[in-house]
Amino acid sequence: MSYLRFLAAWLVLVPLAGPLVHAGDLEAVRASLSQRADEGWTTARKIWELAEPGYQESASAALLSGWLEREGFRVERGVAEIPTAFTATFGEGEPVIAILGEYDALPGLSQDAVPTRQPRTGTYGHGCGHHLFGVASLMAATAVADQIKAGHVKGTIRYYGCPAEEGGSAKVFMVRAGLFRDVSAVLHWHPSSKNSGGESNSLARIAVKFRFHGKAAHASSAPEEGRSALDGVELTAHAAELLREHIPTEARIHHVITKGGEAPNVVPAEAEIYFYIRHPKALTVAGLYERLVKCAKGAALATETELEIVNEGGIVELLPNKVLGEVVLKHLREQNDLNYTEEEIQFALKLQESFQNREPLDRIREVTTRSSTTLGKGSTDVGDVSWVVPTAGFNVACWVPGTPGHSWQAVACGGTTIARQGMNVAARTLTLSALEFLGSPELLTKAREEHQKRLEGQKYSPLVPPEMKPPLEYRGAAASKAP
Repeated sequence: MSYLRFLAAWLVLVPLAGPLVHAGDLEAVRASLSQRADEGWTTARKIWELAEPGYQESASAALLSGWLEREGFRVERGVAEIPTAFTATFGEGEPVIAILGEYDALPGLSQDAVPTRQPRTGTYGHGCGHHLFGVASLMAATAVADQIKAGHVKGTIRYYGCPAEEGGSAKVFMVRAGLFRDVSAVLHWHPSSKNSGGESNSLARIAVKFRFHGKAAHASSAPEEGRSALDGVELTAHAAELLREHIPTEARIHHVITKGGEAPNVVPAEAEIYFYIRHPKALTVAGLYERLVKCAKGAALATETELEIVNEGGIVELLPNKVLGEVVLKHLREQNDLNYTEEEIQFALKLQESFQNREPLDRIREVTTRSSTTLGKGSTDVGDVSWVVPTAGFNVACWVPGTPGHSWQAVACGGTTIARQGMNVAARTLTLSALEFLGSPELLTKAREEHQKRLEGQKYSPLVPPEMKPPLEYRGAAASKAP
């Protein structure tokens, strides 16, 4: 069944929740999303091809902010001292419903939209589907704006252009800048290999680089003159492996060596190791960070090198909201019309040949319910937003079932009509959820009450030091142009 036929049938059989849209305006809601579907996919593909890293998404941010400006949104660029961050607002007064959008790519994942692994042709790739994330959120924001413009619902819809989610913690700085102070509720979503909604959870995370500065020398004729920065890195890595035995079961410590020298016959004077530390609780992550720093300091002492600690900040865990989550889950179930064409089935089966574990393709028709006891395995800076505003999110199957995130297979799926289907499901789910929030003040009151109860008197305490600026160069070069 085509998207238009499905939505037309759905609009007849399933009324929109609450008084948010009059019966005669259901066709207008459908048309708002339909008329933007082609431009949405064209824009998502452009961002997929651009594959810009965190804090350097100048062209991607320009595409999104420019589209919103043409739609009549009031766009503010370069917010929170971040050149590629922006907000776009439509409407007036309360409630203010926020929809988050992301658009940064990951290093080392260049891949064509084909089901076999290809040689890398670029440095970055959309292995987390943020090209879909940003566009589906935009389509939803503009569809909601149409209803505000027509006078069928009152309030404000605001799109947040959020760069550098992949390790850059941009939303932390956006929260710190007070950009969410007037917001009543926040919506977000994420591409995945399955559909899920309800009470979102995630892991808190700190990112840190340890840079060792030693002394170069000929590794064979004068090794005694050298002090190896690489030895400092390797000793830190070894100490971190030993530390793993003495950390909580749910914790994760992983690393890459980002610089280790250039020739075996030269004692490396410079070397760097990059760590992530994760746990379901931010307080535990902060404690593990201090222990990891001791490992690096001990390595510097043992190797007679100098240690430079580059703290790239951290993000706290998501604070669930059942009230909002149940609304989103309801709309996700109703909007899930995913159904592969014969061509998409052949693509999926070929891609699954590269998987260790294959899952049935009909999993795309399922929607999993998440609860507050569900332990999230990833990390997101949406967590920091959720501590200051009631927040709800969901996942949509934009990748073949079984596709691991942050993989070349995810990049490949992201350039196909499989991803387009998922993006459209997300746009509809966001639109209907936002409209229900705007039309239901009692729902927002209950969400705020739950938010306060979950805080249990705790205050939001970011893992980013108060003096820290956005790490615009964490991917290697500063962003120089605003969108």
